[in-house]
Amino acid sequence: MQNSITERLEQVLPKDFTHKSFEAALKEDGLHPFTATGLNTLQINLGRLCNQACAHCHVKAGPGRTEIMERTTMEFCLKAIKESAISTVDITGGAPEMNPEYKWFINALKELGCRVITRTNLTILIEKGFEEMPDFFAENGLEVVASLPCYTEETTDAQRGAGVYGASIEALKRLNSAGYATGASSLPLSLVYNPSGPFSPPPQDSLEAAYKRELKERHNVNFTNLFTITNMPVGRFLDTLKRSEGLVGYVNGLVEAYNSEAARNVMCRSLLSVGWCGTLYDCDFNAMLGLGCSPGTPAHISEFDRERIEKRRIVTGAHCYGCTAGHGSSCTGATT
Repeated sequence: MQNSITERLEQVLPKDFTHKSFEAALKEDGLHPFTATGLNTLQINLGRLCNQACAHCHVKAGPGRTEIMERTTMEFCLKAIKESAISTVDITGGAPEMNPEYKWFINALKELGCRVITRTNLTILIEKGFEEMPDFFAENGLEVVASLPCYTEETTDAQRGAGVYGASIEALKRLNSAGYATGASSLPLSLVYNPSGPFSPPPQDSLEAAYKRELKERHNVNFTNLFTITNMPVGRFLDTLKRSEGLVGYVNGLVEAYNSEAARNVMCRSLLSVGWCGTLYDCDFNAMLGLGCSPGTPAHISEFDRERIEKRRIVTGAHCYGCTAGHGSSCTGATT
């Protein structure tokens, strides 16, 4: 069953606030109707349970969340991946490692021979019961994408909570020890930068260089790539913008920074998102908003049909300016 619709950006902006609709921007660029271009990646959200409750989290994950994917739903995912020869699976959450079926699911995915990306908030890797995860990742050849808002303690802890920076550095060292981002044959370890406030990310290449220099000098930590991701005006970050009366200014900035090339390259055109209950969405942001796929597209992973999914029309809204502003934003960083 599709989640009930939560607050959409169009519904919370002041009634007298006017901006070009995202649909209008697409029409001007000859991108309307906005459709999928294929299917390379199945992104699977294993639940909203997390050991952190970050200020920018679009799914409002936290320790008290009970939404979690069950094995039956995972089995439907495996069936779809096997029958449709999907090449890449991207595991996310919450903290996906906290799903009790996580290891079973990873082992099943590896048996199918697909590329598996697992996302982590890092701090979970040093908590009791999860200390062996870096080795588990390495043994299964997983690509790790880890959140680290800044290379400084002050900024990181301000966004994610006291002590998060120190715990994250310890987790990165454990990943390096397990074989990530160390040596010519190392496993890929990517970090994710989210802005600490209502502003867009700086250029990805220059920030990556600064991260690599500072983390190496300060902690002798290595990583492979840095992904810059724009904070979407969705979920907990939307709540923050409303409290600070910064919503209109932030949305205006995204609209003004709209990049047609970024719009052509958005991840939803070649990715499909599976919510924790199995509902299908164009992206994880639409999942938070309860915006299922367009009519005529399978609504649940149990109804998976690659042909119809690859031809679907993408469901868009004002929040989509977040992925198309500036250099573009996706789960693998800038798009232009």
